[in-house]
Amino acid sequence: MKEPKTLQEAIVYFSDPDRAFEFACKLRWPDGKVFCPRCGSEKSYFIKTRKLWLCRGCDKQFTLKVNSIFEDSPLGLDKWMIAFWMLVNCKNGVSSMEIHRTLGITQKSAWFMLQRLRLALQEKSFVKLGGPGSEVEVDETYIGGKARNMHRSKRERLSRDGGLQGGHDKAVVMGMLEREGQVRARVIPNRKDQHIRPTIKEFIDPGTILMTDEFDAYNRLGGEYVHKMVNHLERYVDGTIHTNGIENFWSLLKRGLGGTYISVEPFHLFRYVDEQAFRFNTRKDEDGTKISDSARFAEAMSRIDGHRLTYSQLTGKDQSPRHEATGTGNTEIPF
Repeated sequence: MKEPKTLQEAIVYFSDPDRAFEFACKLRWPDGKVFCPRCGSEKSYFIKTRKLWLCRGCDKQFTLKVNSIFEDSPLGLDKWMIAFWMLVNCKNGVSSMEIHRTLGITQKSAWFMLQRLRLALQEKSFVKLGGPGSEVEVDETYIGGKARNMHRSKRERLSRDGGLQGGHDKAVVMGMLEREGQVRARVIPNRKDQHIRPTIKEFIDPGTILMTDEFDAYNRLGGEYVHKMVNHLERYVDGTIHTNGIENFWSLLKRGLGGTYISVEPFHLFRYVDEQAFRFNTRKDEDGTKISDSARFAEAMSRIDGHRLTYSQLTGKDQSPRHEATGTGNTEIPF
């Protein structure tokens, strides 16, 4: 059977446990050399009846899921694959309630599953944006509740205190978009210089032409960058100087947060930002050709290795003195 190109084909394709297992193996070990995730040894033999390997180096068994986002999961790969396909290919994201209804699992399991998948989508590239002569748009946005949705008493209190102005009590996300290139986005504590400037230096090469709005922090970057500014009080486009590209990314991000996820806690916000950045960066390839859903899914699946997120880490319970670390449990299904 041919590899899936659409969601309908993916559901049929991954419903076969053997096909799902072989597909995941090919993406995790593309050269066909299976190595132990614990000791790195390539000497092992496969136990076909149980779909696991026995390492000759450390003399321990391991499955496809060990040291990946799937580790210790009792859910089969058929459910994981469909959830991953929907997450990376739905333009505005997919909620845990939708995964719960679609896959027939609990909402809690669906939420945990999606957070583990988002971990794999985080951008780990050390390649900076821009370079001499390249143009990068830089902007920041506030993420938080709207005044019209607040209780009247809270809205009146914040209005008296001036809290409805300047993004009071809202999270700040800073974004950098290279024109005809990729986007980088990061949640920062506030819009002060000590957070704006280090973030720019971390993600953007010196000599890059920066396109920003009139925010004062961008005027104190020194001589490392060529700074061009458009004053939004006067106009939004001044020739080639504008930030419309990164504003487009903010529109997509907020549409997903406000329309799909509804309520996102600030300490989980970075996960949803990384998710949207992945979809944005995989719209087209280097030649400008539109990337298919199957190619985007394959790219996401290639990132599952080396990521591990437990429920206690996700919820902060691992900080409790009573917490006990766990390894691969007996509930894990190897395929």
